[in-house]
Amino acid sequence: MKLDEITISKAIIESYKEKLLQMLDVDVAIVGGGPAGLTCGYYLAQQGRKVVLFERKLSIGGGMWGGGIMFNEIVVQEKAKAILDEFGIRTKKYESNYYLADAIEAVSTACSKAVKAGVLIFNLLSAEDVMVRARRVCGLVLNWTAVEMAKLHVDPITMRARYVVDATGHAAEVARIVERKSGITLKTKTGKVVGEGSMCADIAEDTIVKNSKEVAAGLYVCGMAANAIFGGPRMGPIFGGMFLSGKKLAADIDKKLSGK
Repeated sequence: MKLDEITISKAIIESYKEKLLQMLDVDVAIVGGGPAGLTCGYYLAQQGRKVVLFERKLSIGGGMWGGGIMFNEIVVQEKAKAILDEFGIRTKKYESNYYLADAIEAVSTACSKAVKAGVLIFNLLSAEDVMVRARRVCGLVLNWTAVEMAKLHVDPITMRARYVVDATGHAAEVARIVERKSGITLKTKTGKVVGEGSMCADIAEDTIVKNSKEVAAGLYVCGMAANAIFGGPRMGPIFGGMFLSGKKLAADIDKKLSGK
């Protein structure tokens, strides 16, 4: 049977249109497709929540692809290993409390688990603004990353979410938008994004989980963005805290969605 280019194009356009319509009104919108965002999305979707994740880059996975200095191995600690085991990511023990995983396997498997759990993922879309009603974050303003990069004057579209998650890593982009544009005071010691501290993996791996919480009405944060917003240190190429952060936040948001 011959292949027709127009049929191929129609199939892509019609299918993508259906995905766009599905993402316009959801339970949770996650910005950032690193390990914390993917894990948060996975556990929420496992609970039957309608979840969409937006990643501005072509690839999903954040900084995990490159391990440390482009040596594509990652380290996780004992208490995070159970999440990798659940995902089916193979690990090997280096010494007590230190486990290694292949960065490529870790990213690709976490992404696959999130998608198969029901997370709707859009790459190449950037959150350029938030929607605020009654001083509560209730949605995102989206545009193509290519439009952003080319600095074209093209208007965005808007989607609604009961909760928004900033999982944008060091940049903490969504929280900074809220701070800059909405007039909302963030739930930090300064009322603004505090900024991350110098590297200390031992402290950072604990504080990243503790700091994964609500930062403004309707806006939650996980992953490295959590330490950037609340002033915790960075941790380098150990990723257990990222996975634990995403799981913890998913449980918190699921309780809120359940009215608990």
